[in-house]
Amino acid sequence: MKRLIATIVALICFLAFAFVTEKNQEQKSAKMPTVAILQTLSHPALDQIHQGVLTGLKEEGFVNGKNMKIDYQNAQGDQSNLKTMSDRFVQENAQVLVGIATPAVQSLANERTKTPIIMGAVSDPIGTGLVKNLNHPGGSVTGVMHHEPVKQQVEVIKQIMPNLKEIGVMYTSSDDSSTAEVREFTHLMEKSGVKVKPFTISTTNDIDQVSQVMASEVKAVYVPSDNTIASGFKTLIRNTNAKNIPVFPGVDTMMKDGGVATVSVSQFELGVLTGKMAAAALKGKDPATTPVQSVKRGQILINQKQAQKLGIHIPNELIQAASNKGEIIK
Repeated sequence: MKRLIATIVALICFLAFAFVTEKNQEQKSAKMPTVAILQTLSHPALDQIHQGVLTGLKEEGFVNGKNMKIDYQNAQGDQSNLKTMSDRFVQENAQVLVGIATPAVQSLANERTKTPIIMGAVSDPIGTGLVKNLNHPGGSVTGVMHHEPVKQQVEVIKQIMPNLKEIGVMYTSSDDSSTAEVREFTHLMEKSGVKVKPFTISTTNDIDQVSQVMASEVKAVYVPSDNTIASGFKTLIRNTNAKNIPVFPGVDTMMKDGGVATVSVSQFELGVLTGKMAAAALKGKDPATTPVQSVKRGQILINQKQAQKLGIHIPNELIQAASNKGEIIK
């Protein structure tokens, strides 16, 4: 009988201890600041940015579950999801909001909240109305500007295809950042004497048909930093490969899937910088007076395997440059 009573007492003590511990953990968790991360959709470039954000936060001393909470949501390209998730973040009183790619940041900004919003790689912050000035954003939004070295990309294409007269460009018509990049590319290419032929899509469902038409009309293709096309890039490559058409992507993460060459900034580094700016906001830094930042160092990437497959010669100086300060995919 005594043994039974002792067992019951021990069990009660254990349950009481577990209850108190759980309550303490809940209270501790409730006191932790929340960083809400909204990602537009999944593909390698944006996924790398997401991982970089977590690394940047960690490097500044913020670790999920230890002294802060991460609420990560992925809208999977659905505009209604972006709205619903943005509403949720504001309602849960997250201390910092991070948007990965332009649509996510725009959705968060549409909440008209005073909560700091950190841009995770937006190509045209002023043109999209997210900030008033890069040095003095003036509102609740600041963060990282994703600006690929388009001028260098043009130079690489011209070096590889010096006799090129016309190049096709595929992009999503509703993507403000992609459209801005295409405008810059078009200006630089046509200034150098190469005609640019645009081909637009609305969703990934358009990529197959549009890329087939494009591959039959041009000798080369350029793709900007476009989230929709990145999601269906393999479909584009399948159709361009069928016509031996080289594709020059705007971002590094498209290279391994069949891009021939590019000069690109690291998507992961963009994420790390975004994470560091989110950490600064957690520490009380005002986004209105925090300058928009960017990763300025690009690297040359050459896909030798793809170039050989298409019978394209890569100049030795580009191979040397990629060997020294870039990457060669074999």
